[in-house]
Amino acid sequence: MRVARTFFLFSLCLLLTAAFSGCLDPAAAQQQEKRIALIVGDGAYAKTPLATTANDAGLIAQTLQAAGFDVIGARDLDADSLRKTFRDFMQKIQASPSDTVAMVYLSGYGVQLAGENYFIPVDSTINRDTDIPIEGLRISDYTRELGSVPLKASVVVLDAARQQPFIEGGNPIASGLALVDPSPNTLIAFNAAPGTVAPSEPGPYGAYAQALAEMIRTGGLSLPDVFDRVRLRVSENTKGGQIPWDAQKIQVPFTFFDRAADAPPVQGTPDQVAAMRERPMRDLGAQEAFNAALARDTMQGYEDFLAAYGSDPLAKRVRAILAARRESITWRRTYLADTPDAYWSYLRRYPRGPHTWDCRRRLTILSAALEPPPSFAMIDYDLPPPPPDEMMFVDRPVFYFGDPVFAFAPPPPPPVFFLPPPPPDFVVLAPPIVAVGVGIGIGLFVLPRPAFVPMPAFVRPPVYVAAPPNNIIFNNIHNTTVINTVINNPAPTPAAIAAAGGPRTGTLGPTLPNNVAQRASLIQEGKLQPPPSASISATARPGTPGVTPANVAPNATLRQELPRANALPVPGTKGAPPPPGTSGRPGTTPSAGLTTPTEAGKPNLREERLAPTTSGKPTTTQPATTTLARPEPNAARPAPPSPPKPAAPKQEAKRAMPPPPPPKPAAAPPPPRPATAAVRPAPPPPAAKPPPPKPAAAKKCPPNQPRC
Repeated sequence: MRVARTFFLFSLCLLLTAAFSGCLDPAAAQQQEKRIALIVGDGAYAKTPLATTANDAGLIAQTLQAAGFDVIGARDLDADSLRKTFRDFMQKIQASPSDTVAMVYLSGYGVQLAGENYFIPVDSTINRDTDIPIEGLRISDYTRELGSVPLKASVVVLDAARQQPFIEGGNPIASGLALVDPSPNTLIAFNAAPGTVAPSEPGPYGAYAQALAEMIRTGGLSLPDVFDRVRLRVSENTKGGQIPWDAQKIQVPFTFFDRAADAPPVQGTPDQVAAMRERPMRDLGAQEAFNAALARDTMQGYEDFLAAYGSDPLAKRVRAILAARRESITWRRTYLADTPDAYWSYLRRYPRGPHTWDCRRRLTILSAALEPPPSFAMIDYDLPPPPPDEMMFVDRPVFYFGDPVFAFAPPPPPPVFFLPPPPPDFVVLAPPIVAVGVGIGIGLFVLPRPAFVPMPAFVRPPVYVAAPPNNIIFNNIHNTTVINTVINNPAPTPAAIAAAGGPRTGTLGPTLPNNVAQRASLIQEGKLQPPPSASISATARPGTPGVTPANVAPNATLRQELPRANALPVPGTKGAPPPPGTSGRPGTTPSAGLTTPTEAGKPNLREERLAPTTSGKPTTTQPATTTLARPEPNAARPAPPSPPKPAAPKQEAKRAMPPPPPPKPAAAPPPPRPATAAVRPAPPPPAAKPPPPKPAAAKKCPPNQPRC
């Protein structure tokens, strides 16, 4: 009896102690929050590849890893892989939804058709508008499924509003993405305002992805504040050419990172911030009023600016923003009504509007006249019709705020008290690291790995965030030693990764989806052919203008060496590594030099592919081993084409001459190749076809003899 009483008193003391400590530290008593993210970057499209999308996805994935997200990520996925990946992601977030914050980021091509948005996989074959629902992934199917799960919060980011290259004739489609309404506890964001497109970018990162990563890393910002600042930063960096959009119904407080009490303030005084949010436009100067309207991003805010400063040079730019918003709202309400009267009402307001053909598609399905009849019941849009001076902006196939035909006045920079300049180490980001030791199969799908910039000491994830398993970045966001020697090392050892809190598998980036990992393994083993996207080099179009980051002089030279391509050719084809199973062939020389352009005293981060050899042979750009990594960066030089690679003459010689091997210098010949190790078809016997006589410069040797 005495023992039982003693045990009871001891248990009671423990309970009281736990309750008391919870009162003292509310954060410790708060329920653990799980964070899960799905990141996809598609860029290797057969029609007009994209130069930054995979890099952008890698940057966002790494930033979310630092914030405590368990990240699933991949690049260049086809339709089947995307659908399976979404299915696996949904199963993962449903384990304990009430404690989970889910985030989805898709970077690639997105299009709208008949009021629906579609994300386009890399294997799509779209030539007509009717191909879009078959080949694309309808976004509403997945946002509706997300909304049906009782998550703590969900964030969906579509970095996909770009000029589509698929439909060049026939029935046109509206540009950009269609306006949508978020589900409860959801925020949805576009890289460009509904109905508009973002400019082409040379890389290494897009303006939207870099601004989003910057604002996430700021810490102490709510979700609405993060995306409001993203809008201002992107507008600033693109000189008004791109204006992001978001809508949210988040009902719980959420921050990616917390800031310490002694951290520098993220914005000015409460009075200054209130002026941006609430003060009447007429009480502000024209430039301050423009930024206030952009920060609020509402119809009322833009109309208030025009009422106060209708004759200011910035008014024309605001009219264009207002025109795009008015038309997108009008079309959204038309589509939701889905009646002949609704579509006739749209056609009456916008006879040549961007959704004219969408109206005709729906009217055909509804067996109604394609043109508005003389009399019908106009629907009430609860929105004034567009004034004549707005029609010039929306009556065009592609709506781009940076279109030089508009001749807009340049937008003013946002006030420093509301949006300070970016941190010095996050102004110009180096291209992603070229990882060493990634297999050919895995390298086709793994996201690029940016060089991680250490987080400020006063910024850290909230204490209630459940630590994701084996997340080396989350465990070392301030540890510069691990960051420099392991995270930013092109070839860290698995032991070093595990010792720093990473997975025993030795991987640093996001986890590949299960179906993608299985497919990569089959490609690695030679049991499955690489996808067609593996032979596509996603580079920027020649002459694509770059984006000058904020607080960098327009004529400043950015010390970056942009990668030339982002894709690995199909094994066995011209310019590609040999097929799987040829590892260790005599004469192959892996590259080994580390010559990243970095500042003096800083460690090299990237592998230089043109490494010198000791045999006196010309260097090769692609080591012939099965452990070659697909070049991870997804950007290209904006300048004219780069100098020819040393391997190119070898390929031309193989096509033009019967003996395939190129001439080899006699100073340091390689060891003879065994006949059994050859992977090429055997050439004609030397006796039947002797090599052409002299001169020595054109001398060719049979394939199995090192010298003639």
